[in-house]
Amino acid sequence: MLFSYNWIKEYVKKLPKPEKLAEVLTMKAFEVEEVKKTGSDYCLDIDVLANRGSDCFSHIGIAREAAAILNREINYKKLNLKEEKEKASDCLFLKVQSKKDCPCYTARVLKDVKVAASPKRIQEKLKACGLRPINNIVDATNYVMLETGQPLHAFDLDKIENKEIIVRRAMEKEKIIALNDEKYLLDKDILVIADAKSPLAIAGIKGGKKAEIDKNTKTIVLESANFDSSLIRRACQKINLRTDASLRFEHKINPGLTELAINRAAQLIAETAKAKVLKGTVSQRFFKKQVKKTRLDLNYVKSLLGMDISLKEASEILKRLGFGVKNIGPGNIEVQAPDFRLDIFLPEDLIEEIGRIKGYENIPSIFPLAYLAPPKKNFDVFWQQTAKNILKETGFAESYNYSFLSDKEIGIFGFSKTMELENPISSEFKHLRPCLIPGLLKNAVSNFRYLDKVKMFELGKVFFSGKEKTMLSGILAVKKGQDSFLQAKGTVESLLNKMGVSSVWYDNWEHNPGYIWSRKKSAEIKTSGKKIGFLGEISSQVLKKMKVFGSVVAFEIDFEKLSKTASEEREYEPVSSYPAAVRDIAVLVPLGVKVVEAMNVINSAAGSLAIDIDLFDIYEGEGLPQGKKNLAFHIVYQAKNKTLDSDDINKVQEKVIKALEKNPEWQVRR
Repeated sequence: MLFSYNWIKEYVKKLPKPEKLAEVLTMKAFEVEEVKKTGSDYCLDIDVLANRGSDCFSHIGIAREAAAILNREINYKKLNLKEEKEKASDCLFLKVQSKKDCPCYTARVLKDVKVAASPKRIQEKLKACGLRPINNIVDATNYVMLETGQPLHAFDLDKIENKEIIVRRAMEKEKIIALNDEKYLLDKDILVIADAKSPLAIAGIKGGKKAEIDKNTKTIVLESANFDSSLIRRACQKINLRTDASLRFEHKINPGLTELAINRAAQLIAETAKAKVLKGTVSQRFFKKQVKKTRLDLNYVKSLLGMDISLKEASEILKRLGFGVKNIGPGNIEVQAPDFRLDIFLPEDLIEEIGRIKGYENIPSIFPLAYLAPPKKNFDVFWQQTAKNILKETGFAESYNYSFLSDKEIGIFGFSKTMELENPISSEFKHLRPCLIPGLLKNAVSNFRYLDKVKMFELGKVFFSGKEKTMLSGILAVKKGQDSFLQAKGTVESLLNKMGVSSVWYDNWEHNPGYIWSRKKSAEIKTSGKKIGFLGEISSQVLKKMKVFGSVVAFEIDFEKLSKTASEEREYEPVSSYPAAVRDIAVLVPLGVKVVEAMNVINSAAGSLAIDIDLFDIYEGEGLPQGKKNLAFHIVYQAKNKTLDSDDINKVQEKVIKALEKNPEWQVRR
């Protein structure tokens, strides 16, 4: 906001030079972004804090701050308003329909006005503050707004129907042509100043053309009012218009300022337009002056600021800022906030005032005396971060999705008994998700536009039966090409292994896995005899309805069960210094035999010499007996105490073959 240096100087004697004043204000009040010379004046661009808009969106407010910081006297201008015998109330009528919308409305009537250009001194100040001079009436209202912070407006009384001003809400689809020649469509959420027939102004924002001041104006009505800040803010948003007046009303203004400002404006117009001021005001007031008193303990001041400050010094600083101070006991004072400080509520507010005027740069740097105890380890956060890092290392990207699903998505996945929101923000967010996979499939659709393969996971909450649970889900989606089931299985095994989960195996699902999964390739993930998750291909019907054109394998793990099973403990064995040997073996088994069954037989027969068994091929098709499949394994042999020769390996290999062929339906291929 722009302020005139010469104008501030009228209130504070011995004001330092503009650059020095800017430095002082920046250090102890508000940041001054720029100091710019404008004619014989200097313009200060001051970034006034939002909570100080009630008093510092004005030259008096900034002058008051400068005087307090510099410990100087502030010289307020005296009012010398001469009034005629004729009463303003005899020629103007006022009606305020809502005391909440307009706590205070004050009007004055001035006659025999001579509309002309403003004196040069007024025009120069307006220009320095970024406003364009118009005429002596409008300029006077703008001048007083910049001086006191109270917006004002002037109407041509002869253009007001029945000489009556009504403060009311606009009617639906009511229109007004504003002073900027724009037409605005109003509604019941917008406050207007109106006469008996139509609006004269959009309250607190912009005047209308109907009662505009022009060269023929002889009698004017000066308006000085206070409006509800939230109402003005909403109105500005609705009509997409913000003005200097609305900016001040949005940040709240002291209602008691209306009379001071209107008298100042009336005196200025009487001087510059040779106007006669009618006696008294026409006003309605619905507010009571609030006296805000706060008890302040000097020990608390010291503990919060970290510096010693005497009762006398604290009292003097507060008095310089306009506060009333009264001693009420040893080390305690009662502080009364002035009317213009609407931002003071707590002792901490007063301590901040003392601190900034004293100077934060004067607070000594002292190391805090405190015992720093390490926080207790949060295992929920630890295991979540561990799982995320493991999956990221395997090439998976983390996804964050909304916790809501639409009716359509609930139908696609066949979810039942979902938790439905009473007041959803959108039809797309009607149900709380009982599963993470729908969101990941939508991610796959988006990513398939750029990639042929998508690997994503999400760790988040799901909701069902009035409860919530943390789940870990991931997808491995490919547009076309290789089957990714085994790769997804390997990812799950790597995750569980690195989280210290042992005795992991895959089992046929005991219960219906749901509409989401393919029945051909799906399995329960178990550990220590308990199910902790599910792994499988997503049903082609679900993929088609979700418009996922490819194949998707997904896993879903109950993360709460997983984190309870996980362990940080590791048992390390030294790596054998003797070489390893690899032998392959292929076995024909019935189609219903699981890979793990064959691996268990091999592992049991080979004993400790078989350090690793890997399935590298499954074949079902031509050349094999009906109802059979071929499983091919790599077996890695290695001893801890010697080098295995051919005889040693052949003996173990023969033992494995005999163990496999004990089952009459199994046949080792030689």
